[in-house]
Amino acid sequence: MSGAESASERDSKLQQFNEFFSIENEFTVNLIPLDADQVPDYNAFMERIPLPFKISSDISSVDQSALRPLQGLSGVASHLVEFLNHQAQKIDLLVGYILSQQDDEQYRYQGVKFGGGGIIFAAKELFALHQMLEMKMFFLQDHCAVFCLGEIIDVERHQEMNHYKVIFHYIRDEDREVLVRTSLHEQSKQLQLLAQQRNKQSGS
Repeated sequence: MSGAESASERDSKLQQFNEFFSIENEFTVNLIPLDADQVPDYNAFMERIPLPFKISSDISSVDQSALRPLQGLSGVASHLVEFLNHQAQKIDLLVGYILSQQDDEQYRYQGVKFGGGGIIFAAKELFALHQMLEMKMFFLQDHCAVFCLGEIIDVERHQEMNHYKVIFHYIRDEDREVLVRTSLHEQSKQLQLLAQQRNKQSGS
């Protein structure tokens, strides 16, 4: 019975990972393994989130909600929209720099896939299944980063590296939204690049 429950639980966690769109894309992630007695409750987790990560997702949410209604304006108002976009870009650059200071080389790993349900990271080191992790994910090209807790649910061998699949144990809703937006943005960039390559090949 316990084996069946274990398999059912694993399937549920894999389903949680696949519940959201995810994309193969390299990013930096800091990982700190946590013992069972080190895993906080949700309220303690919220207090544990470093201020730059809270600021990052808050600014991203404000930019999305504030600038979107202005996109269709024309005339003099379009100059205002352009000015606000420039100011938002300056703030993004500043936030990106602040976030980059949170990246600790000692705990740095290579992320290879991410989405709203979890991530996959590559490592030569051996991590145990069900290992809990404190995670800092950096997407500095998009001037954003996310702090969360995750659990390793699967591992696959790729050449000389282990690829670990991680689901989110604790993550703020607004941070999950940031990941979903970022994954869709990366997909759009990849599709544009693919279209450009096809056009070059057809034109040569």
